[in-house]
Amino acid sequence: MPLEGTSSPTPKIPSEWGDVYGFLEEVRRRPGMWIRGGSLRELETMLVGYKLALDVHGVEERFDLWPNGPFSEWLARYGRSSALGWAAEIERQVEPGTTPLDAFFAFLDEYRADQDESNAEAS
Repeated sequence: MPLEGTSSPTPKIPSEWGDVYGFLEEVRRRPGMWIRGGSLRELETMLVGYKLALDVHGVEERFDLWPNGPFSEWLARYGRSSALGWAAEIERQVEPGTTPLDAFFAFLDEYRADQDESNAEAS
């Protein structure tokens, strides 16, 4: 129940997501609805399905979240890499006092900021 004077963000329908990051914002907003037990491996599996659906339907969309794709390579620069993919590595090295899902979203925000900065420098 929202506190007085605040409102709960209204969930967006899939056609409003725009891309994988729109989907991930919905996961961030309501993780219990999307991921059992906050499992990053389950989220990673969902994202693999998302990418496969893009390919099957011929949708062009940048997708950096393949288990050993650009996001995983970016994590490796910080000493976080695994042949099992980014989800296994984040779950393995999560800092005490945080959840793997919180750590994932913190890394994802950092990754996206780095990508935005790199794109701005290239322009």
